Amino acid sequence: MWYFKVIWHHDFPDEPVEILSEVGEDRYEVRKAEVFRDGRLDWADESRWSPSTMLGEAPVPPLEEINEQEEFTAAVIPAEEFEQAWAAAIGALP
Repeated sequence: MWYFKVIWHHDFPDEPVEILSEVGEDRYEVRKAEVFRDGRLDWADESRWSPSTMLGEAPVPPLEEINEQEEFTAAVIPAEEFEQAWAAAIGALP
């Protein structure tokens, strides 16, 4: 497993500004936490998801490819950073 975070630079009120993912060796997302501008948190894993967040349907592209798009800043993060975001996201659901 490896973990990464994408900062999405945009002004869309209904889209996340941070996306944190746990990725398997096959490059598919296993879990995802999203942070929205208004502080809302959403999440998804292989068997459950929240109303606006789901796992990607294709393998995660290389981070260099993500970073080629000026609206994104992607970087590998430690597992602990992902786990903190994950715990906050799943704890935010009713």
